[in-house]
Amino acid sequence: MGEQAASEPKNATKSPAERMKRVGSEGGRSPGSATKPNAKAKAKPNPNAKAKPESHLAMVRRARRINRELAELYPYAHPELDFRNAFELLVATVLSAQTTDLRVNQTTPALFAAYPTPEDMAAAVPEEMEEIIRPTGFFRAKTKSLLGLSAAIRDNFDGEVPGRLEDLVTLPGVGRKTANVVLGNAFGVPGITVDTHFGRLVRRWKWTEQEDPVKVEAEVAAIFPKSEWTMLSHRVVFHGRRICHARKPACGACPIAPLCPSYGEGETDPEKARKLLKYEMGGRPGQRLSPPPEYPGAPAPALGAG
Repeated sequence: MGEQAASEPKNATKSPAERMKRVGSEGGRSPGSATKPNAKAKAKPNPNAKAKPESHLAMVRRARRINRELAELYPYAHPELDFRNAFELLVATVLSAQTTDLRVNQTTPALFAAYPTPEDMAAAVPEEMEEIIRPTGFFRAKTKSLLGLSAAIRDNFDGEVPGRLEDLVTLPGVGRKTANVVLGNAFGVPGITVDTHFGRLVRRWKWTEQEDPVKVEAEVAAIFPKSEWTMLSHRVVFHGRRICHARKPACGACPIAPLCPSYGEGETDPEKARKLLKYEMGGRPGQRLSPPPEYPGAPAPALGAG
């Protein structure tokens, strides 16, 4: 995280709300703050008013500034799946399709207690595994993928999760997005993870107009140094889950609103927008049962515990 390293200790003791206020003020205005009336001041132009097209260089500079401010806002950004090793992260990521990370995190403790290794999982009775992962949805298809990828790891990779993208995508149920999650967070190989949140936000920010995840990945990768790719993915996904929602983004509580060409698509009233904030930004538990020590929110509850 290079250029942010010096500021993170300073932010470590700040609450999410304090970080939002600071980032917003440094970005030109604090979300939700009222401006003092000034008889001599002219009305500010509408930030969404049509102007001359933004140059590619200007877009790159704005994108990199957004990344810096997201790093200030979420110095604790991390993958929101609980895992202890590459195999657990791979399995959890496959399970996360069409469900929440919270539901996966509530399900995997029992799954990994029963099948801690690829060899164990490959030998599982399908019906028994289906019953364990049923809460994640599509449990029959996911069971088939988990059995297949575990057998492939056992038979083709000496029981170890491979650390190359071209090998990972040969495993049943594993595509490029899942491979990048595993490479970036279990092997330290930089990668951009284009999930629904990431794709939605980078299009709102006009970093790309592409819809295809592979093309989105390529265009966004060209904007940032490779060393930023993994953390950029976490920051963007964090922002999408907490503030920049799909149906009703909390524009009025967004610290990077001055940099957003789509400001106004969501709720702009500060008080109403604050009620839309989720997880630690809204004072509620996060998605991980075992979050990193630096995470400022409360852990998620275990399955059936509230």
